[in-house]
Amino acid sequence: MSKRDGAVRVSAVRWESLAGWAAAACAALGIYVIVVVGGGRLLGRSGAPDLVLSVLATAVVAAVLQPVRVRAETIAARRLKRAHPSAYDLLADFPRQLAGREGGEQAPAVIARMLAVGTGVEWAQVWVLVGERLRLVATYPPGAAADEPEPRLYDSMPRDGVRSVTVAHASRPLGVLRVGEKRSRPMTPVEERLLGGLAAQAGMVMETAQLRAEISLRVEELTLREEQLRRAREVLVSIQDRERRQLERDIHDGAQQQLVALAINLKVARALLESDPSQAARVLQEQAEATAHATRTLSDLSGGLLPESLAHQGLAAAVRVATTNNPVPVAVHAATLSRHPPAVEAALYFCALEAVQNATKHADADRIDVRIVEERDRITVNVHDDGRGLRPDQEPGSGLGNLKERVTALGGQLSLDGTPGKGTTVQLTVPRTTLVTSEVLR
Repeated sequence: MSKRDGAVRVSAVRWESLAGWAAAACAALGIYVIVVVGGGRLLGRSGAPDLVLSVLATAVVAAVLQPVRVRAETIAARRLKRAHPSAYDLLADFPRQLAGREGGEQAPAVIARMLAVGTGVEWAQVWVLVGERLRLVATYPPGAAADEPEPRLYDSMPRDGVRSVTVAHASRPLGVLRVGEKRSRPMTPVEERLLGGLAAQAGMVMETAQLRAEISLRVEELTLREEQLRRAREVLVSIQDRERRQLERDIHDGAQQQLVALAINLKVARALLESDPSQAARVLQEQAEATAHATRTLSDLSGGLLPESLAHQGLAAAVRVATTNNPVPVAVHAATLSRHPPAVEAALYFCALEAVQNATKHADADRIDVRIVEERDRITVNVHDDGRGLRPDQEPGSGLGNLKERVTALGGQLSLDGTPGKGTTVQLTVPRTTLVTSEVLR
């Protein structure tokens, strides 16, 4: 920059400043005349100025003085045909630009804009050190150089037209100012010194920006943790609800069958007390054992355990034990069965007991047969009673919903066949692929 050019630009800056202060003075005078003089006449006080109106005029002047001055200087700069401020202008005007931020623009955005416009570079960025990493807080023009990698502290070597300078305050690094030169116009030495001078002046501003960035980062972390906690609570509630419904189904399909049988047998024992006391005593003794077994079953289910007989002896033996004291005699037919995943055995066990319980309560049967057949590609549980069967217009009971849900979860099928006077058959079929690979959770 030549001395003459510098003098001209200094003169231009002075004219802009003069225009700004002149506009501010005119605005103050106009406000005083309108508020104090005009207001006094409206109120009928044409003598000495009213104190209240004078205080009001002073407050209005204080509020509009700075915006009027900044606006006037901007218009003056345009009239002087200064498309871009010089490097000198940028450095001299830095404090005023920060003090008169327009549109709520934050300080880092002001710095980035002043760097890009004042030095004529392609783009400018402001990076703030947060923790041990630099975070981009402002870019001008917005969105420019989005693919540029993160800079490094104290790396002032220009690379491919990109220059960086570290901003520090009280010997503590705060961030980095980085600019990208235009390919057709490298930065001049004066503009390079300007970049360093601006970095030297931006220390306290960057310290505030660093604090803002740290607070923003903490808010993001807290928001993320809140979202994680919310999702964890939702998952926990979902798991608890699923476990509750599973326990409800297991009690309904397992222990309830034993309790229903216990209640019926106690009624039988009461009826036998007068006609056959010895038989009644035998039935009551059997119910004591059935009560103990039902208690153990409830304890196992509430603890998330399978019934002991199912866990140690397998499906067929567990069904036999559970139906031993059923009011309607139950015969379990099964050849030697292989052991299968606990989830599969549990589902078939509870389904068999639910079907037996439904037949006991509703079929008015004299006998119930449970057949368990293991084939090469599937296992089938067939529960048949010799009761009254199903009427053509009869809707299946709600208990079948539990059966269908359990079997469907294993990829199996449920069928129901009932003929009036010929009994009812419930058949459950689970494919071999489920038996071999199932990891279904109970």
